[in-house]
Amino acid sequence: MSDTFEPRIVGFFCKWCTYAGADLAGTSRLQYPPNVLPIRVMCSSRVDPVFLITAYLRGADAVLIGGCHPGDCHYIEGNYYTRRRMAMMKTIFESLGLEPERLRLSWISASEGPRFASVITEYTENTRKKGPNPVKSKVFI
Repeated sequence: MSDTFEPRIVGFFCKWCTYAGADLAGTSRLQYPPNVLPIRVMCSSRVDPVFLITAYLRGADAVLIGGCHPGDCHYIEGNYYTRRRMAMMKTIFESLGLEPERLRLSWISASEGPRFASVITEYTENTRKKGPNPVKSKVFI
């Protein structure tokens, strides 16, 4: 593994919470790695498992889903569906021989800009230590 490896992380962020938290981190001028490609979704529950697998197979070194804290979802129960779906996806990744640590779910509210920066920094460092995605194809989304 090279010291110059910079991970590519695809982030699916809830419009109401995590994406707003990212905006707050930016307007607060908090420092965090630029390795995440943010994709805004209306709710974390709208992230289809196929999106996760596709991102990973097309070259993302890791995938991060960010949503509202349980009980604070704008769509009442969306984040509960997300939590169950992520548990299922980690099991599927393990059964396929893929690294489940390359999938992460974090609850980050709109007022948690510092938490957003912290999660991005930590996840980028952990992914950097794991190295490049071993099943990466030649095309990145």
